[in-house]
Amino acid sequence: MLRLSRSCTRVIEAHFTRRFASHVARTLPQKGEKVVVGMSGGVDSSVTALLLAQKGFDVSAVYMRNWDTRDEFANDKGCEWEKDWEDVQRVCKQLDLPCELVDLSQQYWNRVFEPSLRDWELGLSPNPDVWCNREIKFGALLERLPQLDKSYQNSWFATGHYASKSWSDSVDNPRPKLLRPADDQKDQTYFMSAISETGLRRALFPLGHLTKPEVREIAKEYRLPTAERRDSVGICFVGKKTKFNSFLSSYITPNPGHFVDKLTGKIVGEHSGIWSFTLGQNARVPGMEQRMFVAGKDLKTNTIYLVPGSTHESLYSHTLRVHDFAWIWKDAPPAGIDSSEGVHLDLQHRYRMNPVSCVARRTDDGDLLIECDQPQHAVTPGQVAALWDGDWCLGSGIITSAL
Repeated sequence: MLRLSRSCTRVIEAHFTRRFASHVARTLPQKGEKVVVGMSGGVDSSVTALLLAQKGFDVSAVYMRNWDTRDEFANDKGCEWEKDWEDVQRVCKQLDLPCELVDLSQQYWNRVFEPSLRDWELGLSPNPDVWCNREIKFGALLERLPQLDKSYQNSWFATGHYASKSWSDSVDNPRPKLLRPADDQKDQTYFMSAISETGLRRALFPLGHLTKPEVREIAKEYRLPTAERRDSVGICFVGKKTKFNSFLSSYITPNPGHFVDKLTGKIVGEHSGIWSFTLGQNARVPGMEQRMFVAGKDLKTNTIYLVPGSTHESLYSHTLRVHDFAWIWKDAPPAGIDSSEGVHLDLQHRYRMNPVSCVARRTDDGDLLIECDQPQHAVTPGQVAALWDGDWCLGSGIITSAL
């Protein structure tokens, strides 16, 4: 066995110590480094700012104005962003942090809302929250930060998402990994599944190890102004008091068509637009002996097909076809994805569902075919299908069909 001298051993140890220190410096913020917190006015981002300030980082906050009803309707109704911005300023004043409002409403319109609107018109059911994270929070905002302050060019960016992050084992080229958080009831990695590796590399998720009740307790302990504020729900541009369909009807021309019983082929009612309903939804057709649920759509004939009961076999699928699947590590999809056997992974095709085992394989045209171990209820074209290797989120794509 080759024996090394003590001096040689010390040189080698020093070399690896320096490499490890360099590795840590690239994967974790160091004391005094700049960290920008994306704040929403809610308790989660408020506690995120608090935790980072306590660690001695150079913390600043930005509030993103993504939507304002007055832009379209020229009145003061629906301006909830102003209340959010006030709460952000109150929290930052208490924590002695600089904060700034960044208007990204045009970028949101062009990169999230209009593409979603086109999908709704086609009878699809898009998920704007997923694209907001990719295109706005970790897209347009990161592009804008250097314009606010040159020192933000390579700053860390923190959010109040319930997600976690780790790094690959490579010392020379560590790569970021998006992981599930400690609180599985608030897990938001599904909404983060389309993030780019570039965006994820700069991301910090300080709440990843906490549960929602623990976050509330921290906010109360430090008497943050947002400690008792309720969580926001729904799509940001719809607003709390506006029904989704009536909102979309302001942008999409009504196009009445028929409800057709899929089993009998009979017309059983009329809808105002194919975009108004999603698969698995109760159609609430008057005069029917039992509740009827959406089982399919035909854009060409503007027809919505219904079946009786929410558990009808027509509402279940084993196989999904997914288009434009974007791996977070674009150049390193899982081994076996191009083989006939595929690769065993876990699938989520909607928020707040338990992950299901599946086999994914890439087709010759670049789409993914995902075969689930168990039949899935109401798999919806336009929605996002995300894949995990255990707790590690690998990426996501858009569902085009289900069989």
